Parts: sequence; C-alpha cells; structure tokens
Amino acid sequence: MPVVRFIDQASGRVLEEIAAEAGDVLIDVARFHELPLHWRCGQGTCGTCKVHVEHTGQPGVAKVGRKERNVMLRAGLIDAAMAATEEWPDTAETWRLACHLVLDDADWRVLLPPAE
Repeated sequence: MPVVRFIDQASGRVLEEIAAEAGDVLIDVARFHELPLHWRCGQGTCGTCKVHVEHTGQPGVAKVGRKERNVMLRAGLIDAAMAATEEWPDTAETWRLACHLVLDDADWRVLLPPAE
C-alpha cells in the first residue's frame, strides 16, 4: 500500500500524508481528500493538474501516452522533441499530469505547484 505525501511546492510543507491503493489515479486520491490540486476537466485534456512527483524508482524512464504528451505540449510544459517520444526521463523535475498517473506500490511525494 503506497503512502502519498502531498507537498506544497512553495513552502515545502507536507499538506497531507495518505495511505492509497496501488492502481489509484493520483488526481482521484487528491480530489477525494480535498487537496489543493488544481484541475478543470479531470479527464486529461486541460493540463491544469500538473505536478512534480518523487518516488524510489527515480531516476528512470516513464512511458507517457500520446494524449498526455499532446496536452502538455499545448500547455507549454514540454517542447516538441519531448512530445515526439513516449519515453521520458522519470525525475522529480519532469512535469506530469495527475489525471494520467496511476499509483504503484512505491511511496510518492507529490509537489503541488501554486495556483495560477
């Protein structure tokens, strides 16, 4: 059972520590616990649920689907070269969309950016 720590990126303060289930989608965990993860659509089309994630498997490689890549390109979070590949560096500096992130068994730290 993974533990997810939601961190305010500006202050570094832990907002919540949650025992989640492997297979849960990150945005659903945040919404269920009423955490300040900004989102509009919840379906992976708006790009507002961007987060940085830290976990024990880093650094590594993440497979990123076409929909997430296209949304992140439109939002200006990645460049065209990154949008053209489905394998991205899995690091704490890589933006990801919470609505596309499925939890595994590892503990995660989720850095929530300030509201725009």
